[in-house]
Amino acid sequence: MTVTIPDEALCNLDLTPEQARLEIAVGLFAANKVSTSKGARIAGLTFLDFQRELGRRRIPMHYTMEDYEADMRTVAAMPKT
Repeated sequence: MTVTIPDEALCNLDLTPEQARLEIAVGLFAANKVSTSKGARIAGLTFLDFQRELGRRRIPMHYTMEDYEADMRTVAAMPKT
């Protein structure tokens, strides 16, 4: 999908195209519309760099109690070494 935003709509924001992509990705992530991975792809960043940007902006990760419980089941099922 290609989205075209008229220049006059962004004229006073002083954003580069890369910055605009990042702002869109962060907004979609914060609204719980995309995952961290998809947000990183939209922003054109690595997964880790996108996570760092979210942290810098103090935007919490989407991690539910169900996610935690699934992680704990995975750890419990791992072989003991």
